[in-house]
Amino acid sequence: MKTLFMRIFLILMTLFMVVQLWIFASLLWWRTHPVDRSMFMRIDAFQYPDETLQHKWRDYDEISNQFKHAVVAAEDGKFLHHHGFDFEGMQVALQRNEKADGIVAGGSTISQQLAKNLFLFNQRSFVRKGQEAIATWMMERMWSKQRILEVYMNSVELGANIYGVEAASRHYFHKSSKNLTREQAIFLAALLPNPRYYQQHPEDEKFRFRKRFIAKYIRYSQIPT
Repeated sequence: MKTLFMRIFLILMTLFMVVQLWIFASLLWWRTHPVDRSMFMRIDAFQYPDETLQHKWRDYDEISNQFKHAVVAAEDGKFLHHHGFDFEGMQVALQRNEKADGIVAGGSTISQQLAKNLFLFNQRSFVRKGQEAIATWMMERMWSKQRILEVYMNSVELGANIYGVEAASRHYFHKSSKNLTREQAIFLAALLPNPRYYQQHPEDEKFRFRKRFIAKYIRYSQIPT
């Protein structure tokens, strides 16, 4: 029995190390190469094989600064000042969830969200959160803040089968993401917590609140230059 447990342990440790090496190698490659497919995109393509996935890469300088400011204001106001984890934000989110007796706030940084989008899946579990933390730690040490934001803007889901700001800009406004106005950037950033739902319910009060929130704080958000 002891030998069996040891074999199982060694198998699990080997699988764990293989996953970490895969993530490390992917992050190393993506330091200088566009991300063509994230894990979320692959899952989406598998679940909806008859629907065309919309995605087009754009370099950092080809994306409107309005959208960069809007995303940071919406998702991670301390983006430039943390190393992947906003522990104060996590504590606030935990308190809000406990008060509401449910999940009403996340507290994940842009780096954490990107790690999940690139390598993991959307279902909550301690294993997924642990792996997300490891991937985030590696990413923050291998990539600059500008690269993290660049990849995030190019891979985040912004509607049904719509990934990245360029595809979203062309879908909603029929224009390049470089030419997004302030109001259009705020609209796209406000979609982020639940893009498929808000895409179909643009008059939802939570969505309207998020647009007002982003409009209020967009001027204070700091972005990589």
